[in-house]
Amino acid sequence: MENLQAYYNQGVDFLLKVVPQFLWAIVALLVGLWIIKLLLKASNKAMEKANVDVSLRKFLNSLIGIGLKVLLLISVASMLGIATTSFIAVIGAAGLAVGLALQGSLANFAGGVLILLFKPFKVGDVIETQGHTGKVAEIQVFNTVLKTPDNKTVIVPNGAVSNGSIVNYSTEEKRRVDMTFGIGYEDDIQKAKDILIDLLEEDKRILNDPVPQVVLSELADSSVNFAVRAWVKGADYWDVYFDMQEKVKKAFDANKISIPYPQHDVHLFNEK
Repeated sequence: MENLQAYYNQGVDFLLKVVPQFLWAIVALLVGLWIIKLLLKASNKAMEKANVDVSLRKFLNSLIGIGLKVLLLISVASMLGIATTSFIAVIGAAGLAVGLALQGSLANFAGGVLILLFKPFKVGDVIETQGHTGKVAEIQVFNTVLKTPDNKTVIVPNGAVSNGSIVNYSTEEKRRVDMTFGIGYEDDIQKAKDILIDLLEEDKRILNDPVPQVVLSELADSSVNFAVRAWVKGADYWDVYFDMQEKVKKAFDANKISIPYPQHDVHLFNEK
């Protein structure tokens, strides 16, 4: 009988000790989940105001939510008297193993975050990076998708993009078209220069500010070369470049101005 009384007293003491801890742990869990929900809403609004990409916002919110919930569970476990030291060690080891296994993906993710935050380019820009040139079709969390002029799709890892050089052809409204045209040494330099200036003035796509330039740039091996520099809107760059090649050839032909090309003179000697 005395043993039953002792067991009863121990049980009552255990319940009086555990039940309050259990109730406090449940309250802490519910309050913690509510606070995490508020924090996630606040972080989402902050990233939305900062114009962070939608896909990145969702990914970061998910990552933050998982981290906060893990911390909350560890705190609740410690309130119940569960030893959390080994639990934390296991989580740390698992995190290290995952980090080493996914270090390439994590580098690409970090690169994607930097691109979406600092915006060195945006969707629709024409860029050159990692040896590829094309229009940006999509900026993903891990990769940047380019469409080349011949309609190929190039997927470039964001880690390489963010750590390498980027040439953005769409940042500035104006671009300078650099062209070189050569004439023969026997041709009239001033006449050729006047023809080039007239062609620039006739093309309404060529801007007057900055003023187009036609200068004699080089006395080459077989030609006298003119450097032609004209400023245009970015969208007109290639149209102006290709049109000028055709117009200059036709104008030089009409005015009897030669366009030299490499030639070799072969001398034959008749030996007896």
